[in-house]
Amino acid sequence: MSAFYPYATLTYERCEQLALFSQDSSCMDRRYLSKEHQQTNHQVMLWMQAAGMRTWQDEAGNQWGALTSSKPDSPTLVLGSHLDTVPNGGKYDGILGVLLPISLVQYLQDTEQSLPFNLQIVGFGDEEGTRFGATLLGSRAVAGTWQENWSALVDADDIGLPQAMRNFGLDINKIRNCSREQAIDAFVEIHIEQGPVLEANNLAVGVVSAIAGARRFKCTLTGFAGHAGTVPMHMRQDALAGAAEMILAIEALAKVHQVVATVGKLTCLSGATNVISGKTEFSIDIRSENDAQRDIAFAAIEQSIQAIAHNRNLTLQICQTHSANAVLCDEALQNKLTQAIVRHGIRPFALASGAGHDTMAMANICPVGMLFMRCEKGISHHPAEAIRTDDVEQTLAVLNHFMQTFHIPKQT
Repeated sequence: MSAFYPYATLTYERCEQLALFSQDSSCMDRRYLSKEHQQTNHQVMLWMQAAGMRTWQDEAGNQWGALTSSKPDSPTLVLGSHLDTVPNGGKYDGILGVLLPISLVQYLQDTEQSLPFNLQIVGFGDEEGTRFGATLLGSRAVAGTWQENWSALVDADDIGLPQAMRNFGLDINKIRNCSREQAIDAFVEIHIEQGPVLEANNLAVGVVSAIAGARRFKCTLTGFAGHAGTVPMHMRQDALAGAAEMILAIEALAKVHQVVATVGKLTCLSGATNVISGKTEFSIDIRSENDAQRDIAFAAIEQSIQAIAHNRNLTLQICQTHSANAVLCDEALQNKLTQAIVRHGIRPFALASGAGHDTMAMANICPVGMLFMRCEKGISHHPAEAIRTDDVEQTLAVLNHFMQTFHIPKQT
């Protein structure tokens, strides 16, 4: 048991406590600008203050805490992640990356240690995009990349984003005040891996090398509806059968081009047992840490599924709904995180992130790094999401080594 064990236990218990702030009593569900988001920010603020931090909430609903260096002109390192969840999600995705740094600050305060730079912790309000459909709202406000057209976003209850912000005590017209360009010198995010790689390698932590860029598409396949009993098989224009062939082609081509591609949503618009599908919609999500490789793969996928549509006498329309470029983590930050891992006696390991993170938005304004922590069976976005307290303990020790030895060059 190390000096960090009590702080690891504290972190775990606080994750459990925040899980009580859910808008669904039967599962974990905390969305942007909800009452539960407000309760969470308040509780996190109290924990930040108990650790000796100055606190504030910005105009995007992000919760901040600061530990100021004795030298006013010192550079600023920001640690953080998000406090929102997906519906029926887990207790640690994002949340761990806010609470673990607070526990480390508490350790520094308890042991009367200081840092040679300003340290800030942020709990971003929206990363998942589950309420308004647009992701990274909190971190993109901080990065100064907030989109004006987001003022037209509406949730499932027909509440617009400006109204939701007013209900939260915020003013969308002041959103630009959140921008921290030139005020942050480095950003590091601690996050559960959300995948099985670290567990397969029997490692508590790993350094993220890059975050995959993603493109998403809505595909509409139109055939001709007909009676299931009277239209001969060779004369059918079955949109659902065509979609099935396309989905298998997408899977095969993703393997060939060494990317990941997923059809996560499929809707048969006829929807009757005895009717040949006349129209089917499906999604494509394609990702890679190499944007060019991803785009080459999608070009091959598009050519293949258009050929399938032609051969089946179907019409295919493809509409892109999302695009985000891959982000490479800063080499110096990767090296320092690796050195901290080695110093703690763990075998160094680098891996790419297939999931998107707030780090992607923060890369627009400063060098960024990520530290992944093992999660059980790689499960995430699910109630079975689980972590080990001893992994939290090791991650705290690694992060402490990183901060005690890292010099941040101030941005100019």
